[in-house]
Amino acid sequence: MMWTQQKKSDFLDENELRRAAVDLLSRRDYSRLELFRKLNSRCEHPDVLERVLDDLQQRQWQSDQRFAESFINSRFSRGLGPVRIKQELREKGISAETISLVLEAFEGDWYDNALHTLKKKYDSLKENDPNRKQKLYRFMAYRGFTQDHIAYALDEIGSISDNGSPDF
Repeated sequence: MMWTQQKKSDFLDENELRRAAVDLLSRRDYSRLELFRKLNSRCEHPDVLERVLDDLQQRQWQSDQRFAESFINSRFSRGLGPVRIKQELREKGISAETISLVLEAFEGDWYDNALHTLKKKYDSLKENDPNRKQKLYRFMAYRGFTQDHIAYALDEIGSISDNGSPDF
């Protein structure tokens, strides 16, 4: 494999970096770290990119808090729990303080989301599977739900058996 070095002319200047960042932000919110990772290879000096990102934050064109709010709503609607969402936000460079603030303000019902997610998975498992409960528990833990959320959802699914369906 041939290694090619970028020429100085391949790098973007400060205005071009700003335009590239705004172009990215016009499609969706990005965390500051995501923008840095996307644009870092296109600039010669990282401090220029840091200045651009600082400017975008001051203008509130880029906001880690707004990104986190949108990210949580998106992942919640996909049936993910708070543990997994926190981990994914950390990987995207969102501070623990911002994660806590946004999760505290979030109005979704984690218990209801856990139940809904578990019901969908439950329907896909074979009725006579002797390891069904363990599979469901592992699935829910992988999805990022807490032990309390999982226990609640399993109890609710188990109580459905009284009405003639799931049975643990």
